[in-house]
Amino acid sequence: MPIHDQGYRRYAGVKDARGQAWLVIARAGVKTMVAKRLFLGLLLIAWVRFVYECIRVYLTTNFGQLTVLATTAQTFREFLEFQEIFVFFITIYVGAGLIANDRRANALQIYLSKPLTRFEYVAGKAATLALFLLGVTWVPAMLLLVVQCLFAGSFAFLREHLFLLPAITVYALLQVMLATFAMLALSSMSKSARFVGIMYAGLIFFTDSVFAMLKFLVKASGASLVSPTQSLAQLGDAIFRVPPRHDTPVILSLGVILFLLVASVVVLERKVRGVEVVA
Repeated sequence: MPIHDQGYRRYAGVKDARGQAWLVIARAGVKTMVAKRLFLGLLLIAWVRFVYECIRVYLTTNFGQLTVLATTAQTFREFLEFQEIFVFFITIYVGAGLIANDRRANALQIYLSKPLTRFEYVAGKAATLALFLLGVTWVPAMLLLVVQCLFAGSFAFLREHLFLLPAITVYALLQVMLATFAMLALSSMSKSARFVGIMYAGLIFFTDSVFAMLKFLVKASGASLVSPTQSLAQLGDAIFRVPPRHDTPVILSLGVILFLLVASVVVLERKVRGVEVVA
């Protein structure tokens, strides 16, 4: 019986470039979610408002008597604000278990024992959630702008509202980044995806309730600062150049959002750690 040499052999496979490990995590996360029919149904429902707005644009550009429904900058502001309900559900559905499930299965140590940095791990998880959130905010909003130009047969609307391009992008990124990093921070603090989802929903509802109490019962000035959603809404009004809904200075609302983002990053930096093995 022949004996084959099992000595050293040079690796003949393809080596991935460094810094691309996060793509593997993101790709696996996206494939996992796309395979769920319930989630695909949620994504389809999230595009219903886009279809409605397209019909509205068609009618207003082809029937002059419907100018009262004409598209304005407020239309895009209202569209992205309406999509927040889907941002909420998708964030919980996709994001609650992104890190919590790895902690429960003790997989975090396995991830970080490989040539994978904490930054790449978090980036992969964040990309998984951010991709779906951008798919129901930035993507349909930009497509709606394209549809407006196509149905109108000119770029007149775009030339008159050129600021909508950065406005849609900036506000959508703020929506997505706040939801993504806040959820990942909560997910890194627990081993139960269900508990993480409850915490996220609880924080949203609690802060909104406190805001409502301060606003309507106490008549407190700057009450929107206690609510991340209301602070984001105040920023959105300023970005889209529409009248602000609160008396809070925009710079303070921006400060609340930045504080939450920094706090989330700090939590992730402390919670996403591998176990140091001492030989």
